[in-house]
Amino acid sequence: MRNLKALVLMLALVAAAAAPQTESLGLNSFANTGGPILLALDASLAVRQLDQPYLMFVLYMGANKKGQDIRVSRNDVVMVYNGQEYPMPSVKDFRAAYSGQIKDLDMYSHLGKEGIASSWVRVYQFPDRLDFFPPNTLGAPLVADAASLYNLVGFQTLLYFKNPGFKRGDSFKLKVRDLKDPAIMGEVDVVL
Repeated sequence: MRNLKALVLMLALVAAAAAPQTESLGLNSFANTGGPILLALDASLAVRQLDQPYLMFVLYMGANKKGQDIRVSRNDVVMVYNGQEYPMPSVKDFRAAYSGQIKDLDMYSHLGKEGIASSWVRVYQFPDRLDFFPPNTLGAPLVADAASLYNLVGFQTLLYFKNPGFKRGDSFKLKVRDLKDPAIMGEVDVVL
């Protein structure tokens, strides 16, 4: 019986070590490299504006395996908070309900990016011609319906979610899935 308990405990430890883990990068940035979709999320602005109706995050995605072509629809990016999934608003609904995006981008430009820069993000390229929530300005990137991830070319985008009533110290999980194969996914745990 004692050997059986030891075996079960050892298997549980091995399973926990093999499970994808989120790494805190500092400065309210988080990354997970354990799944087929690499994720890094910068929540530094959201942490400073928990009283806003919409919270801005910056998401970096990449394919974990060379030669794997992954396509992530904006509809397959969800926030899971207290067991409930929250989709991103459409760009049209977001712009009609929230007018603080330019202020958000200005504030974000003054925050440190050292946490994200120390992750897997530093070796990937992120074309800047598409975004899920581009600012409503001249010369801004185009609105993207999906992100393409291939080899060392990733996708960087602004994300906005309606604030479900976050308080400092709350946590949520951000999940993304491949458009064609939902089994190909990535997730990252975020602490505000």
